[in-house]
Amino acid sequence: MTDNKQEYLAENDFIDEKVDAERSSVVLEEEENSPIPEVAAIVSNKDEPGLPVMTFRYWVMAVVFSCLLSFFNQFFWFRTHPLTLSTLVIQLISYPFGRFMARVLPEGPLNPGPFNIKEHVLVALTANCAGSTAYAVDITVIQKVWYLQDYGFLANFLLILTTQTLGYGMAGVLRKYLVYPAAMIWPANLVQVAMFNALHKEEDLLPGQWSRFKFFIVVTGAMFLYQWLPGFIFPVLSGIAWVCWIDPKNHVLATIGGIEGLGVGAISLDWNNIVSYLSSPLVVPWWAQVNIALGFFLIAWVMVPIAYYTDLWDAQRFPILTAGLFKTDGDEYDVLSVLDRKTLSLDDEGYKKEGPLRISTFFALTYGIGFAGLSSMITHTWLYHRHKLVAQWKQSRTQSEDIHHKLMQAYPEVPDWWYATLFVVMTAVSVFICEYYKYMPWWAVFLAILLAVTFALPVGLIQALTNQQPGLNIITEYVIGYILPGQPIPNVTFKTLGYISMAQAMTFTSDLKLGHYMKVPPKAMFWAQLVGTVIAGLVNLLTATWLLGQKDICTDESVDFQCTYVRTFYSASVIWGVISPNRMFGPTSIYNAVNYFFVIGFLLPIPFYYLKKAFPNTFLDHVHIPVLLAATGMMPPASPYQYTNWLALGFAFQFFARRYRSEWHLRFTYI
Repeated sequence: MTDNKQEYLAENDFIDEKVDAERSSVVLEEEENSPIPEVAAIVSNKDEPGLPVMTFRYWVMAVVFSCLLSFFNQFFWFRTHPLTLSTLVIQLISYPFGRFMARVLPEGPLNPGPFNIKEHVLVALTANCAGSTAYAVDITVIQKVWYLQDYGFLANFLLILTTQTLGYGMAGVLRKYLVYPAAMIWPANLVQVAMFNALHKEEDLLPGQWSRFKFFIVVTGAMFLYQWLPGFIFPVLSGIAWVCWIDPKNHVLATIGGIEGLGVGAISLDWNNIVSYLSSPLVVPWWAQVNIALGFFLIAWVMVPIAYYTDLWDAQRFPILTAGLFKTDGDEYDVLSVLDRKTLSLDDEGYKKEGPLRISTFFALTYGIGFAGLSSMITHTWLYHRHKLVAQWKQSRTQSEDIHHKLMQAYPEVPDWWYATLFVVMTAVSVFICEYYKYMPWWAVFLAILLAVTFALPVGLIQALTNQQPGLNIITEYVIGYILPGQPIPNVTFKTLGYISMAQAMTFTSDLKLGHYMKVPPKAMFWAQLVGTVIAGLVNLLTATWLLGQKDICTDESVDFQCTYVRTFYSASVIWGVISPNRMFGPTSIYNAVNYFFVIGFLLPIPFYYLKKAFPNTFLDHVHIPVLLAATGMMPPASPYQYTNWLALGFAFQFFARRYRSEWHLRFTYI
């Protein structure tokens, strides 16, 4: 066993020591490999540096598929029932296209040989950068539809470009901490690696043994056929609240076991429904799922019922689990009536008529837990990771800790000044457009970037280990709402710049880790990511501009295009920008106590850290307060029964199969 493996097991920070020590012998054998069994079983510890990467085939497929994916996702973003196409689809359909082009193109510069795995990875990564809809497009939409403003195509495109690319500079710095170390596994990437290998690698199989490719085809076909049942034929399978069958008219049973209540005992047989908010439970490590489970049970099934039945903050005037906005008497709050359309500020008469904004006690508590989760990340990162981060900073790139890092030294690294230049230029452009077009003051640009930079590393550490990403959308709205109350456009611009810059940094860093696993040259990765991001921004804006020219778009009169997500974005701009957090959480508000969660979250990791030091090699090694507090971050709109079914699947695959069917788990779970 290598020294790296021994050191990794001794830390006992991320995996089950005994189980992985036993299983490592299956995958490590006598050759050097990753100290993490899942990575060792899935990621190749060999490389072919001579494979062509940025070929003509790559450019054709990358541009075409990026355009198609960004158009499709932006188009359906406007739908009343939004639909998103994942990068996995591009990963699958680009394979036969690449093979076809390799067969029909003339040999030479246009066709340097068989379609290889690195080309395929680069196509998928470019499409991945183009796959998510640009957050800043929502600013353009709410300006045109509700605020009756239009700064023009150039201003809109520059805002999209800067908010989508600022994260590159952060990703360049984060490489040392989130890409090079073996412990930073980025679980979602293992799924993609397994898929690439299933398509490109030949396996040595025992008699009667299934290949990964065969397993994928059979399971995919079975899931395609099965999903017709909950999706179209029997939608009731998506949520079965059998507890309510005991007495359908009983309000208490509906509150406890209903789909729109606490969901105790409710069952979902719809995969898409289960993974719609928390991604796949098959790739989240078991220790992280235990933290999520504890956080969920304590918050949703202990704190919320106690708060509801003690009528905290008039809880019983509103549904127990809702993201709705209410007046003090429980009627629906009309957010449009408190906005002065001419000045884009608070209409005092309208606000007096509607009264203070009220939300469900559960919704208020999730805000508080979200505040606690953010402050706990700072403390947790300092206590648990400061020594490793300092060591990683001092460590040069030639001091490799695992085989994949060593193999990547065959390729020139992207110079730091590339990332720094892009970061500085995009910051300067952001300052210019925000000042010139009056999106927000110049100093707000630097404050938003400061928030993104502050939280990038703590969030990255969580996502790299757990596949969960805490968001900055709430804290950014909160901060600028206090500083610039009554200004909705500066509020959403600040939120977009602060939140999306960090989120994009995570996307880029995750892709860099995938390239690290697949041994793709870093400079090729840099350009592939940049191309995908620019294409996406342009296509997203063109698609949105075209749709906004259609009659009744984003209105109640349009049955199919009511812009569900954009309406939520608009409502948030009114709540946080027009009404402002001072009225929501200030000294005169009923929800003022929610602010104390910042302090609670900041202090909470401290006792667990020192208990861990006092009692090493116990369950305390795996307590992760930020993950525990972030457990209910998607609720609402996510429902409790989706969490319980998600955790049940996680138990089956990441605990039972991982411990008792380890060879099967390593071979097939990530497919």
